[in-house]
Amino acid sequence: SLYEGHFVDSIITPIYDIVCKNMKSNADHMDKRNYDDFNEFFWSRNCLQYQYSSEVGSEIPDIEGAPRLRGPLPGEKFPSITEGLNCAPKTFLEKRSWLRGIISLYRILEWHLVTFYLLSVIAFARELVWGWVYTLQVASGVFWIFNFLYLVFNVLEVWAVYPGIQLTGTAVCGSVFTLSARFLILVYQTFYLMWTFGPSSKGSHTYHLGVDEDPNFWWWQYVWLSLLCMIPWFVEALMQFYPALSTRLYTSPNDYVQSFLNILFPLSRLYVGKEVHESFSSTAIYLFFWGTLMVWKLFFSYIFEVYSMVLPTLELTDDYVNYPGQSFAKMSLLLFMRWLPQFLVYLIDMSIWYSVWQAFAGTAVGFSENLGDIRTMKDIRSNFGRAPEHFCRKLLSPDAGSRRGSSASFQVNSSNSSMGEEGKALLGADPHKLQSYVNRILDVRIQKWVMFSAAWNDIIDHFRQEDILSNREKDNLKFSRFEGFSQAIYLPVFQTAGVIEDVITMLETPRDDSPTHLSGELSDEEFFKPILEHVTQRTAVSEVWELGTYLLMQMLGPVHHSDVVAATGLFLKWSESGTLLQHMQIDKMRSCLKNFIELVKILEKGIGRRKPSSKARSPGRHDEGNLGGLKMRKVVSAGSLTSLETDPINSSNFTQKNRKVDSSAKVVIIDALRDQARDKFRALAHGLKGLLKGTDYDSESRDVLDRLTFLLSMENGFMWNDAYASDQLDEISKKVTFKGVLTKVHGLVACHPDDVEPKSMEARRRLTFFVNSLFMDMPDAPSIHDMFSWNVMTPYYSEDVTYTKADLEKRTDELGVSTLLYLQTLFRSDWNNFLERNGINEEEKVWSDKFIEETRVWASIRAQTLSRTVSGMMYYEKALRLLANLERLDEDTTNDLMGEKFGYIVSCQVYGNMKKNQDPKADDIDALMHKFPHLRIAYIDSIRLNRAGASVFYSVLVKSNGNGGVQEIYRIRLPGNPVLGEGKPENQNHAMIFTRGEFLQTIDMNQEGYFEEALKIRNALQEFAKREGPLPTTILGLREHIFTGSVSSLANYMALQEMSFVTLGQRVLTKPLRIRLHYGHPDIFDKLFFITRGGISKSSKGINLSEDIFAGYNNAIRGGQVSFKEYLQVGKGRDVGMSQIYKFEAKLSQGAGEQSLSRDVYRLCHRLDFCRLLSFYFGGIGHYFSNVLTILTIYCVIYLMAMLAIFDLEKIGDRLITPMGTIQMLLGGLGLLQTIPLYSTLGVERGWWNSLREIAYVFITGGPFHFMFHIQTKAYYMSQTILVGGAKYRATGRGFVTQHTPMDEQYRFFASSHLYLGIEMAGGLIILLIFTEAGQYFGRTWSLWLASLSFLWSPFWFNPLSFEWNTVVSDYSTYLDWMRGSSGGPAKSWSMWWTDDNSHYKKISWSTKLLFILKASIYVLVAIGIWNSDLLEADPTLHKPFISIGKVIVVILLLIASSHIFTSTERNMPYPLRRTIGIIITFGLAACTILVFLEDSDFVRYSFGAYYAIGALCQIGLLFGVKKVKDFYFIHDLIVGHIIFLVLFICAGLQLPHHIQTWLLYHNALSTDVVVSDILRYARKSQQAGGTLDRDEELIDQVSELRKLLQQQEEILVNSGLVQGAQASVSRNVSTDAISVVEPTASNIQIKPLTSSMGARASSMSGLDLWASMALGESQETAKPTNDLDQSNHGLGFSFTQPVTMPPR
Repeated sequence: SLYEGHFVDSIITPIYDIVCKNMKSNADHMDKRNYDDFNEFFWSRNCLQYQYSSEVGSEIPDIEGAPRLRGPLPGEKFPSITEGLNCAPKTFLEKRSWLRGIISLYRILEWHLVTFYLLSVIAFARELVWGWVYTLQVASGVFWIFNFLYLVFNVLEVWAVYPGIQLTGTAVCGSVFTLSARFLILVYQTFYLMWTFGPSSKGSHTYHLGVDEDPNFWWWQYVWLSLLCMIPWFVEALMQFYPALSTRLYTSPNDYVQSFLNILFPLSRLYVGKEVHESFSSTAIYLFFWGTLMVWKLFFSYIFEVYSMVLPTLELTDDYVNYPGQSFAKMSLLLFMRWLPQFLVYLIDMSIWYSVWQAFAGTAVGFSENLGDIRTMKDIRSNFGRAPEHFCRKLLSPDAGSRRGSSASFQVNSSNSSMGEEGKALLGADPHKLQSYVNRILDVRIQKWVMFSAAWNDIIDHFRQEDILSNREKDNLKFSRFEGFSQAIYLPVFQTAGVIEDVITMLETPRDDSPTHLSGELSDEEFFKPILEHVTQRTAVSEVWELGTYLLMQMLGPVHHSDVVAATGLFLKWSESGTLLQHMQIDKMRSCLKNFIELVKILEKGIGRRKPSSKARSPGRHDEGNLGGLKMRKVVSAGSLTSLETDPINSSNFTQKNRKVDSSAKVVIIDALRDQARDKFRALAHGLKGLLKGTDYDSESRDVLDRLTFLLSMENGFMWNDAYASDQLDEISKKVTFKGVLTKVHGLVACHPDDVEPKSMEARRRLTFFVNSLFMDMPDAPSIHDMFSWNVMTPYYSEDVTYTKADLEKRTDELGVSTLLYLQTLFRSDWNNFLERNGINEEEKVWSDKFIEETRVWASIRAQTLSRTVSGMMYYEKALRLLANLERLDEDTTNDLMGEKFGYIVSCQVYGNMKKNQDPKADDIDALMHKFPHLRIAYIDSIRLNRAGASVFYSVLVKSNGNGGVQEIYRIRLPGNPVLGEGKPENQNHAMIFTRGEFLQTIDMNQEGYFEEALKIRNALQEFAKREGPLPTTILGLREHIFTGSVSSLANYMALQEMSFVTLGQRVLTKPLRIRLHYGHPDIFDKLFFITRGGISKSSKGINLSEDIFAGYNNAIRGGQVSFKEYLQVGKGRDVGMSQIYKFEAKLSQGAGEQSLSRDVYRLCHRLDFCRLLSFYFGGIGHYFSNVLTILTIYCVIYLMAMLAIFDLEKIGDRLITPMGTIQMLLGGLGLLQTIPLYSTLGVERGWWNSLREIAYVFITGGPFHFMFHIQTKAYYMSQTILVGGAKYRATGRGFVTQHTPMDEQYRFFASSHLYLGIEMAGGLIILLIFTEAGQYFGRTWSLWLASLSFLWSPFWFNPLSFEWNTVVSDYSTYLDWMRGSSGGPAKSWSMWWTDDNSHYKKISWSTKLLFILKASIYVLVAIGIWNSDLLEADPTLHKPFISIGKVIVVILLLIASSHIFTSTERNMPYPLRRTIGIIITFGLAACTILVFLEDSDFVRYSFGAYYAIGALCQIGLLFGVKKVKDFYFIHDLIVGHIIFLVLFICAGLQLPHHIQTWLLYHNALSTDVVVSDILRYARKSQQAGGTLDRDEELIDQVSELRKLLQQQEEILVNSGLVQGAQASVSRNVSTDAISVVEPTASNIQIKPLTSSMGARASSMSGLDLWASMALGESQETAKPTNDLDQSNHGLGFSFTQPVTMPPR
């Protein structure tokens, strides 16, 4: 029996040891084996010669018991597999060279070379007027080119496999045969062409190879031979038009076909790459795309790049032929120098045209998929009526509306209690009510509206939880439902706001053109027809009628109930009978509505803040007497209103029977809200009276008039009984339904549509996208039972989980800006919504125990943290629960299905170490597990075995145990540390075994999910059930939204760049180009497909740096298909600071460089048909090659133009110079075309005008500088990676960047990649300016200057505070310290930085060194040219030197020598002497140098030349490790730094650039109402002054809680009658609450005349003018038996005696 772990120990661990040894090697790729090499060892037959166990000779029986077909002979033993792996060769050599990429992409280079040749032939034929026969003969040279290139690329293939790759005999023989045959044919082709166009071919016969024939004979021999060797090319060309044919060949079972392929096509021997074709219809579409693009590219290139070079070429050759003594080498060199830039532009301009075609195609596809149909809230309102139908049809399964199933409700069983409460506000306390109601409804359409409203309200509730909406905005956006009302749901306020105004306007519009009856009047049906046909208007009118009537009934109370019912009944009767126009004057409706709106506004403003009294105010009987002859209106006792007895809320309040009431005093109720409501209702009633027609003769109209009059005059009614009216307002202020109806009606009648829209741009964006997506094409959703299962996985290392208080208060720069302050400023409205949601009135309380967790979460979900990602992804579970409830599943079934259908695994690689080190991040991860029970954490655990350091490693999966602890689910022992290659993919791979779903969604740590998008996940998963071509869908790409675009202009550029790629770019790559790969998360994988074909993450060190793209390569080459859908979006964060973006671009560029060396790219490029290869190239890795070519072109153009000018070769002979401006137009002008994809992307989704404005802002804020700067970033790092290596993962950080980066740090970052090149280009352009005679200098060089300036200027323009004087002074001081530093690492010392930065020169190969030697030779040529020129040439006959130059130079040399002596001996000298000698030497050198330049101007020329000559020597010295060159580089860096600082000091002195920079840099944030300049100005002391809560925060909070408790206890005492009511009125609000004040008997009242000063008055209907301040008089502060009111405080100034006991209120 085998022990537990035997398989790991005896089989896995030995293999692991071999892999580990290779993976940890520091050798380059070609000198060590990686994962792919080991994997492909098992593709070969050789692996069958070994046994899988390391126990050699072990007799482990074959478990399956099958007879062994290939076993050992008797007495033989199979060696262990570990021996085989040890000896296994590499299967692919990743040679570090540009040639490796050229071999992969040779077909693209071949196409460019051949077409360039053909265009040249056409151009010369046109210029020289060749006949068509001769033109055809010259054009036939392409056959020779094809054969020559075939030979070259085959020789490169040999170079690529030698040494190290073991080839089979057939492969070697096939290769030798092919090369030999091709070479022989090439020799004959060369001879035939020579004899065709040779010097003796002027029509005469020539004798060659024993044959005497004319040139045409030899040309035909050339043609026949060429066609013979072109047969394979023609066959291959045919397969480009029908790619399925190549798949049939590769998968053919015919032995002859396979033998033929085995010899001639080496790739056919591979296990992969057999099926990569598309359907014929898809092929036809992308053939059309590329066909039209190629035709346009060739036409454009012919006009501007080829034909323009014909005349200079003819002139040069003409001079060579016709003038004696001309050098052929010189002519050839000049031709090469003039044609090279044109050819380089020819190579890169196709990428520009690709972007234009991409824009057209992407726009067409976007419109066809209904993207951007809904862009604004207005569009939502227009399409809202159609949304429920589409929602139910697409997002709900067919079972959703059926009556079968269990007794589940539409109520969402949310784990979040606050969400549950909000849900109850809509659906009622009983979760079964809505379901039973829906069951009763026969109208399916209503049922759809009810289900849509439940989902919509849940979405809005989640928006509120995320604080992107305020409470008011939430109420405006949600559907309303009121128990007992006629409609199941009421439309959201934002949908119906302003509609009533439209209705009134329509009613007031004259109808002259309408048909009339004999009476000359319109019927009701005709008059109201436009309203009845408009669904929203009809709905709004009915809602206003029903809800408005309810409001009036509730406000007026039971006394007026019968009158209101009767009057409204008659209005309804007129409406139903079509006699409204006969009974009402519709033209007066506006004034009536205006009064109603005023009433609603008053109630809406006051009811919500009103604090109702706990008992009725009036005494127990109806008192008829007049008090004291004051003619006061009677105060009616609430007890006499028998109708109130039926109200369960109030019945207990009227049992105060045993109270003693002093008849000599009465209660005067001061109630401002009541009085205002009365006034507005009176105006409304009079308005309604004015509407009535025929009150003289029509009994029904008269009845309504009488009832309205009665309403206004009832003594015991609302208008005249103060106590009753105040009690009614108190009652309705307690009713949640009334408040909901009031808010709804207020929105209906009193709000403009703009007022009820959400102010948050994020809320608008998400709502418009969600509603738009409902009208897009998506698969129908299956039931929860039948849907596919899937898991989400996020790799995590040690980034922020949830911000701690310390993180949020940490100040990241000298400005004292804390992270929290930054977030508060950036998300100001969200912060206010957060305070409102939590009821926080004082911001200092956010750090109290009660709110600190909420504050941390609020901040964390606005940064790029793990908690933001986890919270967003767990919306999937909430969404599934909502869908399950809508589809009538009970809770137990739903809970079971959640675990079955969905799981979320975060692969926290170092979680175990965090726990051991008590890292607070581990506690935050635990908190996430407890918050989300279905969250699982996978990590790598290591346990130390002994003191030697040996450890055992485990893959562990844990979850929350539900009781605040962590429960381990699985622990799997590993053979060793699984992280051998790149960390992130290894982290993903170890957690793969814990995923249980059929599909896997990979989500990065900088992404977030949205609840409304999670509702569509079932539809997205159904895409895998579709088959859009011959291959199965194995990856589903989803749309991304970049949420970091609002931080700054830089962040906006990144967001726009990403948006253009992740939307339009991927849209076009999917349809029509059919070559989208996997570019990063949030793609969904067919997990079963991938885990059987190499996994989702290749992780070999270095070569798989960009691990995501390799999943796409692997998928394509193994027969998978990628789909991309835009109806579901996921949020994604991007880098926001200059350094972060730089690191990110560097990482991608290095990744692209490594890709070009990889086997995946090589194999894919050889197997794709030509058009898909072009799509693959220009849509992916070609972008980086184009950037390299662009920089190379700029570099070549500058130096070629400069050398032509220096050597006076700009003109050809004595002809006029024609400036070559076409290159500038191509480099600069066509660069603008690169913005077209961005314009199209934004145009489809935001509208064309908004798109144009956005791009204009990008240009104004310096966007072109940013994008040009990063062209060089990509070019530099890709070149460096391919030539030198050193690619590594660069952690860019996810923080917010507002701080200024010091100059020394900027210099370290950007010197090698940008600043040196920028200075070099500027130098070349200055030399061109000095020497050129061609004219039009700026016309020829503006784009080159733009590139140079962008490299030099961008690091400082996009660095905050770069032009602030104090900052520049500080930077200058730091820079000088850094330059002088000698220790402390690269950050403190220029010397150490330079050594580190140039260390890679030691590793570069000889072939790479040749490129740098070529660069040095260019410097030498420039130096020679400058030396030999006549620039500032001194004439000794005209200007004799005052002092001999030789003597001055001798003095300079002596001073330099003495400075060296002085440096070595200065320590022994006294300080005064040391300083004196130093000053003398310094000033002597300066004076002598200036004297040399003044006395002999030749030295200016010599200095220029010496600069380039020394540059060449330093370059050579650097290549061969000469240490002395370091001093020259030090001087160079000192000069470069001072050139930059000169400009910075000038800008800082002007001050204006500083203000312009700040505004433009944060323009994008400013445009969203965020004043980021506040952050930049915010001083630390102001932050500290405002936040002194730290010490006393808990004490303040406790006092606040105690105060609330005391108020509650006081209220209880007052209600029980133990304390006088006056005390309780302290907390009353005078504007909204009813306050009872005891009025004394008449004999004590002394009335005084009113003063002229009229304060804030509460107008009482009882006839007295009372001052508002009386309600809060000082009498309320005491409970003494008597108290005289201070007359100075009251306008009426009367005094009274307060009785010992107060009457009941």
